[in-house]
Amino acid sequence: MMAAKQNRLQLLAGAGLAAIAVAGLGALTTQLGPWYYSLSLPKWKPPDWLFGPAWTVIFGLAAASGFIALSRSPRHSAVSARILALFAINGTLNILWSVLFFRLHRPDWALLEVLLLWFSIAALMAVISRASKLASLLLLPYLLWVTFAAVLNYSVVQLNAPFSSG
Repeated sequence: MMAAKQNRLQLLAGAGLAAIAVAGLGALTTQLGPWYYSLSLPKWKPPDWLFGPAWTVIFGLAAASGFIALSRSPRHSAVSARILALFAINGTLNILWSVLFFRLHRPDWALLEVLLLWFSIAALMAVISRASKLASLLLLPYLLWVTFAAVLNYSVVQLNAPFSSG
């Protein structure tokens, strides 16, 4: 009984730390400097201050989703390995989007990459739903936010292209 409780606590801590790591790396790569403020942005873009709280909620829900799905999957199984791999891919794509958009100043490349990010969330939802419908539904705000971000990204590309490296 104690080992099961300890395993759940470790799983919860791991999910939380993974979400914090992805959020932290994403925040570190997001620079709202002169380049960003020189962009033409659509009038319907939310205020910059809203993105931090939105991502905080999304990452909290993603951590809860991962915890629930992994708690309901056999430990050290192909299912749990698949869930972990999909979360790792998704986290990498999440950070990569910020790098492409904010660090490399390539919203056009970020627009292509956001499609991969969107599909990684959809794949997570599909795989996780087998373990827990609730865990899958907890990722719905993430999917909707990335859908919105993709439309915003598309608008930025349309208003500012072409972009160049360097």
